[in-house]
Amino acid sequence: MIYDLLIVGGGINGCAIARDAAGRGLSVRLVEQNDLSSGTSSASTKLIHGGLRYLELYEFRLVHEALAERELLLAAAPHIIWPLKFVLPHEKGLRPVWMLRLGLFLYDHLARRKRLEGSHMVSLKGNALGAPLRETYNVGFTYADCWVEDSRLVVLNALDAKERGATITVGARLTQAVRRDNLWIATLADGEEISARALVNAAGPWVSQVIEEALHVRSRKHVRLVKGSHLVTRQLYDGEHAYILQNPDGRIVFAIPYERAFTLIGTTDVVHDAAPGEVAISDAETDYLLDSVNHFLRAAVSRGDIVWSYAGLRPLYDDGSLKASVVTRDYAFDLDAPDDAAPALSIFGGKITTARRLAEHALDDLRAYLPAHGEPWTAGAVFPGGDMEFDAFLAGLKREKPFLENDVALRLARAYGTRVYRLLKDAASMADLGRDFGGGLTEAEIRYLVENEWARTADDVLWRRSKLGLHMNAAQQESLRKFMRA
Repeated sequence: MIYDLLIVGGGINGCAIARDAAGRGLSVRLVEQNDLSSGTSSASTKLIHGGLRYLELYEFRLVHEALAERELLLAAAPHIIWPLKFVLPHEKGLRPVWMLRLGLFLYDHLARRKRLEGSHMVSLKGNALGAPLRETYNVGFTYADCWVEDSRLVVLNALDAKERGATITVGARLTQAVRRDNLWIATLADGEEISARALVNAAGPWVSQVIEEALHVRSRKHVRLVKGSHLVTRQLYDGEHAYILQNPDGRIVFAIPYERAFTLIGTTDVVHDAAPGEVAISDAETDYLLDSVNHFLRAAVSRGDIVWSYAGLRPLYDDGSLKASVVTRDYAFDLDAPDDAAPALSIFGGKITTARRLAEHALDDLRAYLPAHGEPWTAGAVFPGGDMEFDAFLAGLKREKPFLENDVALRLARAYGTRVYRLLKDAASMADLGRDFGGGLTEAEIRYLVENEWARTADDVLWRRSKLGLHMNAAQQESLRKFMRA
């Protein structure tokens, strides 16, 4: 078979392109060397946002595009994306009040806003928003962005692509691709050969490595790897609101309610000069994040409060900036098609928020080489499971499946939306779902993830298809590992 499009990389960019292309009628093959979202896309701060800080870098187009996408995504995936209120305490000696007012005014008006509330100046004295903060913080601002289950957004893109005809293969590493007879002939590590009319290199941190070692083409663009690390601590404050904290170095750190019982703190920006691969938070990054929250919060936070940490590499487009914190979060393409040969489109940078729009741009660039494909369609399309209003859907699920405990019903509704009934089927009790491994994770759910969502290992289930690793003890996790190896 000759595919129209071969996509290398199963992160948010690759899966978004696969979804869009398959919906336009193209034949698509996506290969991912590890698991879907196993790199950058599952190591984010879990936000769908315009990027308030990017206004200082004059990235108005990026912020406008991201804010417009925020509205579309909130409507398209209400189970995994929902509004989140942010509190921005005013820090004397840093950005003045007038600058914050101006920035938030622009943030409110750079794109059409229908579902999210606008910004407000608030007193932090005598209310729940200011209660966790030190007494020195009297005034602040509130505004809204969105939370996203990042790795699940990747899976939903892949699932939608699959249901529209794409073939998604995980654990498939590209070793070489050569042009032959106006086609790309790609070879995988297991020896399989794939023929395609066009190739998209969406390998994220590995994008330059794929260009140099597999495609053997020349590129004028470069990727800059920046490590971003996060801490997950015990719950540091009551409430469903998040904090955006200004640091003396000009960077910001978020403190966000996480998984019902924890607080997520992040992120850092550290240049990574080594080859791409697994990374972990350093002691210096841990100290930086703890110092940041301790500067603002009344109750001290220490290493003993940390329950988990994670880190990822952001493959930012290298625009020549000297500081990692000011490297552009925008994306760039490099199209290699000498003498109208089979094209290779390499993607540098990007954000979870703008992946849908990036996919449209990528297919626009490939249109001349794949003239048969249809028109853009994703702007008004919901993701699998997103065809509902969430609160009403959750209430209905509890009525129809009263044996589900509240926390389990909420988690399943959030993870799968209306697709949850494909998992639960005609179950009338928890026993009907098979063995419970902890946290409400049952054999039925594991089977669903393996059969429908490309899960292969316990870590795929615990840390990417869900965050149940935070809710299950070591013995429960080991039982799951044995079960999935059997």
